[in-house]
Parts: sequence; C-alpha cells; structure tokens
Amino acid sequence: MHEKRHIDLVVLSDIHLGTHGCRAEELINYLRTIRPKKIILNGDIIDIWQFKKKYFPKSHLKVIRMLLDFLSKGTKIYYLPGNHDEILRKFNGYGIKNFKISNKAVLQLNGKKAWFFHGDVFDITMKYSKWVAKLGGIGYDFLIRLNYRINRFRALIGKEKISFSKYIKYKVKEAVKYVNQFEEIALDIARENNYDYVICGHIHQPIIRDQIVNERKITYLNSGDWIENLTSLEYNNNKWKLFEYDPNNFRHLKKERNSTIDKSTSELFESMLKNFKS
Repeated sequence: MHEKRHIDLVVLSDIHLGTHGCRAEELINYLRTIRPKKIILNGDIIDIWQFKKKYFPKSHLKVIRMLLDFLSKGTKIYYLPGNHDEILRKFNGYGIKNFKISNKAVLQLNGKKAWFFHGDVFDITMKYSKWVAKLGGIGYDFLIRLNYRINRFRALIGKEKISFSKYIKYKVKEAVKYVNQFEEIALDIARENNYDYVICGHIHQPIIRDQIVNERKITYLNSGDWIENLTSLEYNNNKWKLFEYDPNNFRHLKKERNSTIDKSTSELFESMLKNFKS
C-alpha cells in the first residue's frame, strides 16, 4: 500500500460532479494519497444546475464515497455551498459529528484568521442575471465535451492540446475586469474584518498571492477547480501550498477496496442526494 501524505487542511472547490467536464478519476487518485485532518469543500462540489441530465458515473459516486470514508476516519469536513450547489444553503448551520454545512467558515491557523467562502456573492452575473449564469454553465459543459473530442484528434496527429473554454472564459472575464475585481473585493473585506487569509473558489483561477492592504499583509488564495486546472490548496506545517495534479506522480497507484462507512454518515449523504433530485 502506498504511503499517504498527512496534511492539516485541504481545500477543494469547483469539482462539478455530475458534469462531463469533471475530472473525477484524477481527483480520486489525489484523495487516495492524502490523509487530511480537515477538508474544506468550498462550493460547486455537485453541479445541481445540470443534475437533471442524469449523468452521474461511478467515478463521481466514488468521490462522494471517499469523502464519506474520510468522515468515518475522523476527518472534519466543512461543506460551504456555491452557486451550482446552492440548494444546500438551506441547510446552513446543520452538522452531524465531524461534518458541517455553512455558508462560510472562519478558522484559526497558527494564530491567524482564515476566511473561507465560495465567492459567487461577488459575481454580478449571479446577483442580477442568474438565468444568464446558468446558461453559461450549460455552454461551458458543452465546450468541455467538444474540446475533449478535438484534443483526442489532435493527439492522434501529434499536436498539443488546446483549451477553448480557458481562452473564452479568460477573454470574457478580461472584458469586464472580473477576476481582478473579485480578488480586490475579497481583499478589502478581509482587511475590514481583520482576516489574514481569504480563501475562495468559483472563478477557477488557482493562485496564492500576498498583498499589502493599508499596511496590512493579507494572503488571497483560490483553490482552482477539478475540470481543467486540477488543483487544491494544502495547509501544512503552518504553510500554504497550491497542489497541481501531475499524472506522472500517480502511475504507481493500484486499485483499493472500498472502506466501510458508518451508517449515520452514509444516511446523511443519502438524504442530501434526495434533495438534489427533488
């Protein structure tokens, strides 16, 4: 059996289980190699907007099962819903054992305050035109599938992969200066509330950067996504690290048996899935 990395805290966001773009197999490989004390699921874990497609392969279910397995083994998990799984926001404050649903989380990390939230509250398309944002999500998923087929053909003829969605999203965000505004708003609010770290998801832009705001150093972090960037944030030994998936580091993995999950934890997620389908 391979040796697992012990990590104090892992932040995952924008997995989008239930969509064709979700890279569940790669995420499974990653989860199999870590043993975190805490996990922050920072929004858009299950894509409820597109759940009606009835597309939910075994690998996507296995991701949920592995999270259940972490719970059974004592990992504390915070689920902070995003815009694509916003139905869970009606469960704000609900918790059982070492699992909690909340719209945000504030943790003390080595004497510093860390503020975790998904980030869609800053998105003007979410605030004023939700139907436009939903249409964009459907188009994005279609673009991912189209891109996958084109890249398979390009690989056959010896050409490098290209990313339509990254290019288009970058140009759209660039036109409205959205990414920069997103980060600056997050940093300003963090300063007002004396947070040392502000940790978001939502915009699929993995980054760790320090900024001086009114003579105060604040670190802005974004965990990226598991569609294209395949990234997470790891906090260990009082340091932040941006994990980037490299398939060459996971070739040694062998299949593992499913672990036993306690009944109460299993029932919790089964009830949540029923809400997704209703």
